[in-house]
Amino acid sequence: MTQDITEQHIILRDGRKLAYAEFGELEGWPMLQFHGFPGSRLEGALVSANAAKAGVRVICIDRPGYGGSDFLPDRRIVDWPADVVQLADALGLARFAVMGVSGGGPYAAACARFIPERLRAVALVAGVGPFGVAGVTEGMSLQNRILFGVARFWPGLVGTLMVPMMRRGLRDPDTMIKQMSGSMPEVDRRALEHPGVAEAFVASLAEAVRQGARTVSQEAGLYVSNWGFELSSIEMEVQLFQGEVDANVPPAMGRYQAAQIPKCQAHFYPDEGHMSLAIGRSQEILASLAP
Repeated sequence: MTQDITEQHIILRDGRKLAYAEFGELEGWPMLQFHGFPGSRLEGALVSANAAKAGVRVICIDRPGYGGSDFLPDRRIVDWPADVVQLADALGLARFAVMGVSGGGPYAAACARFIPERLRAVALVAGVGPFGVAGVTEGMSLQNRILFGVARFWPGLVGTLMVPMMRRGLRDPDTMIKQMSGSMPEVDRRALEHPGVAEAFVASLAEAVRQGARTVSQEAGLYVSNWGFELSSIEMEVQLFQGEVDANVPPAMGRYQAAQIPKCQAHFYPDEGHMSLAIGRSQEILASLAP
């Protein structure tokens, strides 16, 4: 059965609500998708068509404080695998694949480190890497370097600035998309023009800021802090996908992760950017995760 179900949730053991959406082939093999920053469960729509073709049941989860998931004060990246396990248990998934896209990358890496016995496969797709390493931000856009530089010292300021700006943009999404695409590499601008992509992107952003600024501030601070584990401690195989013209998560960050993860199968694409990789290569990426 092929159908998108965009609003579901479970109640975790600590009483929090964890929201998720399902896309693709709902009777297919399960793959849990971790959205970008800021983002939401609705990002799963970007791979829905290719997931249906590949027989993949995509389960995209709102991280705490995004969309329909309750905020969790003082959360850490290493807390995420426990939420994932509870959702998988609730859905009856003994084993499954995970895919972290952009800001979802560290969360997929945490799952590879802490719950490998539950995972069939792991993919990092233009995934954010650790920031405290010389040279990893080379090639990153000035806007992102400023954003994460601010997050290092004043994380609360990130959401305070970003969320009102995003909400203003969402009142006129066509203009917002045009302004955003103006700073993108040409290959990403073309990806944004694919049917349904801009609409799915806007819908995901609207859910991302639904609960306000504190979630965005919290997560920005998590990326630039100690993640609570070393990439070198991951023992299972990890697939890494990186565009060479990505200005959001630059190739230098991808290369560092590929070098640190012992069993990393790295795929670098000379002509792909950030969005173009996640959208245009989704069929190939999903195939790499197939059981």
